[in-house]
Amino acid sequence: METIYSEKLPRILKNKKKLEKILNVKITNRGKEISIQGEPEDEHVAEKVIDALNFGFPFSTAMLIKKEDFMFEIINIKDHTKRKDLKRIRARIIGTGGKTLKTLNQITNCYFELKDNSIGVIGPPEYLEGGQKAVISIIKGTKQSNIYGLMEKSKIKPIFDLGLKE
Repeated sequence: METIYSEKLPRILKNKKKLEKILNVKITNRGKEISIQGEPEDEHVAEKVIDALNFGFPFSTAMLIKKEDFMFEIINIKDHTKRKDLKRIRARIIGTGGKTLKTLNQITNCYFELKDNSIGVIGPPEYLEGGQKAVISIIKGTKQSNIYGLMEKSKIKPIFDLGLKE
């Protein structure tokens, strides 16, 4: 049984039935604590999905963690810079009108969400590392255009399914 503290409880409770059905777990709450009961593997996936929902990802994006074997990682801005003006760094990550995040989303095939001084990344395991490197490079001060060019050059070719997965 896993227990998670949730800041966005109404959002999770609104989708409780869907979450229980898709994730094969039983979700109960007491105050702002959410308890997950089920098979250990299902509990782990449910914990990641609920963490993504708490982080601010849309429901459909968070559910990709279960449906398509995506992974969810959190990057802390403070771990990668010594600068004190974190507001400017967050602005560089978002870009003008959200353009940088949108472009990173298209190039890396990952979904990004910014919350306080953290960036959440959801994506396929083979693309996740590239998405993380791109965001960390922006945090460290690399120009966005240089990152786009580098990501385009090192883009992974799509993997074709040979029918080996269940």
